[in-house]
Amino acid sequence: MTRKILVTSALPYANGSIHLGHLVEYIQTDVWVRFQKMRGNACWYVCADDTHGTPVMLRAEKEGISPEALVERVRGEHMRDFAGFHVGFDNYYSTHSEETRHFANEIYRRLKDKGLIEARTIEQYFDPVKSIFLPDRFIKGECPQCHAKDQYGDNCEACGAAYAPTDLIEPYSAVSGAKPELRHSEHYFFRLSDPRCEEFLRAYTGKDSGVLQTEAGNKMQEWLGEPGEHKLTDWDISRDAPYFGFEIPDAPGKYFYVWLDAPIGYMGSFKNLCDRQGMDFDEYWKKDSAAELYHFIGKDILYFHALFWPAELAHADYRTPTKIFAHGFLTVDGAKMSKSRGTFITAESYLAQKLDPEWLRYYYAAKLSASMEDIDLNLDDFIARVNSDLVGKFVNIASRSAGFISKRFGGRLAPCDVELPAWQAVAKHAPSIAEHFEAREYGKALREIMALADAANQYVDSVKPWELAKQEGRELELHAACSNALNLFRQIAILLKPVLPALASKVEAFFNCAPFAWNDVGQPLAAGHEINPYQHLMTRADKKQIDALVAANRESLAPAEAPAEVAAEAIASGKAAATSSTTSSAKTTMTESAATPAAAAPSVSPTIAIDDFMKLDLRIARIADAGPVEGAEKLIRLSLDLGPLGTRQVFAGIKSAYDPASLIGRMTVMVANLAPRKMRFGLSEGMVLAASDGEGGAPGIYLLAPDAGAQPGMRVK
Repeated sequence: MTRKILVTSALPYANGSIHLGHLVEYIQTDVWVRFQKMRGNACWYVCADDTHGTPVMLRAEKEGISPEALVERVRGEHMRDFAGFHVGFDNYYSTHSEETRHFANEIYRRLKDKGLIEARTIEQYFDPVKSIFLPDRFIKGECPQCHAKDQYGDNCEACGAAYAPTDLIEPYSAVSGAKPELRHSEHYFFRLSDPRCEEFLRAYTGKDSGVLQTEAGNKMQEWLGEPGEHKLTDWDISRDAPYFGFEIPDAPGKYFYVWLDAPIGYMGSFKNLCDRQGMDFDEYWKKDSAAELYHFIGKDILYFHALFWPAELAHADYRTPTKIFAHGFLTVDGAKMSKSRGTFITAESYLAQKLDPEWLRYYYAAKLSASMEDIDLNLDDFIARVNSDLVGKFVNIASRSAGFISKRFGGRLAPCDVELPAWQAVAKHAPSIAEHFEAREYGKALREIMALADAANQYVDSVKPWELAKQEGRELELHAACSNALNLFRQIAILLKPVLPALASKVEAFFNCAPFAWNDVGQPLAAGHEINPYQHLMTRADKKQIDALVAANRESLAPAEAPAEVAAEAIASGKAAATSSTTSSAKTTMTESAATPAAAAPSVSPTIAIDDFMKLDLRIARIADAGPVEGAEKLIRLSLDLGPLGTRQVFAGIKSAYDPASLIGRMTVMVANLAPRKMRFGLSEGMVLAASDGEGGAPGIYLLAPDAGAQPGMRVK
């Protein structure tokens, strides 16, 4: 039976370029969609630019253009970059559309009619320097739950807690750096705390629903709490003018908060597609729809997509997502993407350096699974895998066989021997490969496909067509050997098509056949089928190309900016970290290092000269991750983010005083130039600083922390 499927990816914010981190999600989604279409399913893939909010308004003002002009220009840039990587949207639209406005107003009215919208006079932060009310994400401070520093005003990226901006400790304006003032303003709230919402969400995100991955479901239950705890809080869905967005019906000067109309943009984009294609919108979005709806998102926006969004839909009498697929972040060479190291690579620069976009599609697919784990783009491994798998294994099959068919046999194939072990292996593994694609276990699928390529190459090695061609009277053997090899090559190309659509198109042209469908697997080309002359399909990746790419993206470190300026720039240029699934501020995999804070001396140590002190390179570090160390009772493994200086990892003897989970997101101080020391847990390349009462036990260990506004990588002098 043909399935009806609607698929979306998270909406990239219309205020920045697409980079390789973003592409993890869009490539993952595109592979899944292409597989579904090859299976004959009616699968539609829509997306849009997320256009509303203060950052767009401020950037447009800075450039001297209208917000509408800015978002249209950026949309063109995004569409160009996605097309360059063969991401095949059926519709790429904008949330600044009449379709999205219509559904935002409709959902708002339906929720209001059900008593789930409430107007309240609240105290809201106001920037006395810029004379504007501050959106949540333009206010930063210390998380009231885990005490992580420099967190946004709506939710903590360290512990995932949601809260009101007024709950922040030591808040400051990310626009001017000024201490914000509390002023009264009427706002509108979606009553997520209503028992109806809580009851629905417990069932919708529960383990038996199958909507979420296990890790995501566990996080949802943590946010929901136990029955009776009532941990859900109402959600402020309005913002005051000036604001670029949709004005709320019957509320002059009040605008829908971007996070309300952003996911509604999925509906707006699909409605635009339906109007152009003559399709029935309700067939996919009505409450009792039999169609399937899937959202691909980054784990950083799970809270919005698995709580607010389905609660809104359900109580506005629309259908809810069938499944929500969350993925992890991208690191490059084991570290956070970095402009100073040249690893914050934009999609545009990758294409400008003439690198094959399908190299990246294949590499990502080989790394991706159905989990929320982060993946790493190791540039050396990238080169090796592309050259080994795609060129050395896959393309090599055709390049060693095709020429003989064209030169000796008029381009016509001999009958395929379907009893060959290599051919039988394709038939045997095709069902499991399909299951892996369906389950988003792309790495498993590609491992099986490359095993089939190995078997095909072993066949070619066994028949040695280059030797048969030199021997008179063995033309029939040569014809059969090369025809079998090319039929095997075609089978592997079919299996790879979801990942390598452009290469598959070249192979289709080479074989002079219709576009590959999944049911072509196991079907050889008929005897006498005429193929076209073979042309080179793919080049090898060269380290010089990668080095040039990194060099093109490397930026020298600028002089340190004031903390407020740094924060404002981060928000103005990178809101995709909050609204896109592939934020570059990803958790990192780091070089290991270790240190245990020394016990406090009973008296002041001997004096030292200033030159001795200056030998220490003390840096601000953010604890990106923390966890126990197996076999060590006192140690905690800390992954430290040093901003432009890269990442480190330490083993700190503070387990008696701290729960690892409570440390994530906190800022601390480390010795960055400590000589490396190999320990049984790994290589030590630094030390975190802590005060101790001399006994070394709880609560006598106190991790040092900087004042609000300090940024990772700043030097302590």
